[in-house]
Amino acid sequence: MARTITVKARDGHALEGWRTDPDGAAKGGIVVLQAIYGRTTHLGTVCDDFAKAGYAAIAPALYDRSGKGIVFGYDKAGLDAGMKQRESLVEAGVAADVGGCLDALRPAGRLAVMGFCTGGSWAWIMAATQALDAAVIYYGSDVYELRDRKPRCPTLVHYGDKDPIVPLPQVETIRALHPTLEHHLYPGAGHAFHNPEQASFNAEARRIAWERTIAFLDRHLAPRAAAE
Repeated sequence: MARTITVKARDGHALEGWRTDPDGAAKGGIVVLQAIYGRTTHLGTVCDDFAKAGYAAIAPALYDRSGKGIVFGYDKAGLDAGMKQRESLVEAGVAADVGGCLDALRPAGRLAVMGFCTGGSWAWIMAATQALDAAVIYYGSDVYELRDRKPRCPTLVHYGDKDPIVPLPQVETIRALHPTLEHHLYPGAGHAFHNPEQASFNAEARRIAWERTIAFLDRHLAPRAAAE
């Protein structure tokens, strides 16, 4: 079960995070990046799910630079507050926080970053700027605006074809500009389809996307563990 830890960012900032480790030797390490709602319990569950698949995972509280324990609800008030709070995030701070998590996970082996919504956008940026072995993007809300950035590692991209935040023409543009990445589109799925705590949850899309995510990570992270 995910536990709260303190991570030292590369610039010395101390932030909290969820962490879960597998029962046996890890196949690799994953940094899980939050949506606009903060370090929610959902992210702890995602870390647990990664541990069940053999991966060590940390979900950092990226809002900790503004204040500890900033988490918003999934209602309209929470959405509005989260949209405002996300503006506090700057690339240098996120990179330092993610870098600290990568350092903490390094003993686990090869490393990846993944994220949901705004976290998916940050995962896209980290894939273009950090030394990573893989990245997974779940409905990155700003990837279209960041489409000129190019991931430097194998990257898996998930979108629903009914996403009102990233409409289908934008998804198709992202795919066309980055054809070497692995792209998947989920019929009938909207934004945040992975999260059962949100109204847009789509169980079938979540199941298929998760299976693809683990298979992707096993291809790009686990071979080192198998060789050793």
